[in-house]
Amino acid sequence: MTFPYEEFDLSDVRTYPLASRASKVRIEDFGRPCAPGASVASLFSALPDILAGADFKAIVAAMALARRRGHGIIWGIGGHVIKTGLAPILIDLMERGLVSALATNGAAIIHDFEIAYGGATSEDVDEALGPGRFGMADETGRLLNAAINEGSAQGLGIGQAVTQFLVREQPPFVGASVFAAAGRLVVPVTVHLAIGTDVSHMHPSASGSALGEGSLRDFRYFVSNVARLAHGVFLNCGSAVILPEVFLKAVALVRNRGVDLTGLTTVNLDFTRGYRPSTNVVARPTAGVGRGYSLIGHHELMIPFLAAAVIEACAGLATERATAP
Repeated sequence: MTFPYEEFDLSDVRTYPLASRASKVRIEDFGRPCAPGASVASLFSALPDILAGADFKAIVAAMALARRRGHGIIWGIGGHVIKTGLAPILIDLMERGLVSALATNGAAIIHDFEIAYGGATSEDVDEALGPGRFGMADETGRLLNAAINEGSAQGLGIGQAVTQFLVREQPPFVGASVFAAAGRLVVPVTVHLAIGTDVSHMHPSASGSALGEGSLRDFRYFVSNVARLAHGVFLNCGSAVILPEVFLKAVALVRNRGVDLTGLTTVNLDFTRGYRPSTNVVARPTAGVGRGYSLIGHHELMIPFLAAAVIEACAGLATERATAP
């Protein structure tokens, strides 16, 4: 049987008044233009209260409240965060008490270490791979592995070992190092490795026992940090696999011990949307206890704006407390 060319009869279609409908977008949620010379606070308040604009405001509010009430803010950062020139932003946040702990992968600590010693990082892989020079910078392998090996012998995690090494040795560009600043400010750093993924593992000074023991110790430190995140915030910035997996395992251990994570806010911030961050950071850890958010955008734009907005929000909360009757 074939169907005929027959127009559908619309004469009895039912309608309703527009005003009677529940709508997801309202005019009061619209964004507003900013005048020349507008402050960060003005720009922030002018964002639309819709989709990512509303999420951004909620993240800022959660971070400011966590800072005010001492609930903790853990920043997880991948190597790209360091490579995009954000060290001064992160150091400023640490100095303002907006970083309770840092969690990193191996790439982040390598780039930071190279910046501390040479004032530059991120080699041209395409240019260096063919001639066999990729990953063979002497100081990166020799000094970074020495710091890890010495720290492991003293019972330190990789984060402690490297931050203490940088503070002690004071390399030429130490002021631009996130991890040296963490050592100076006593902000705990944990480093979570996959063996063979980082250029420092290619050097003869790399010790499997030191890398493995130090990273496992850092994992256990990280679990203790996550256990303090009831009503706190965890941000995963630029790690697509390692930190989301490590965070999920930390949450699993915390839950196994019956630790309360009520009010947990998680944020994944990256320039692409990935399965593991969306699942293991945003969705699973907050199910039934908190709220997860995903912000998509370039680190070099999003993190400075987020940092500035949180600083403004903290200042606003402090003013409210000072003027409250």
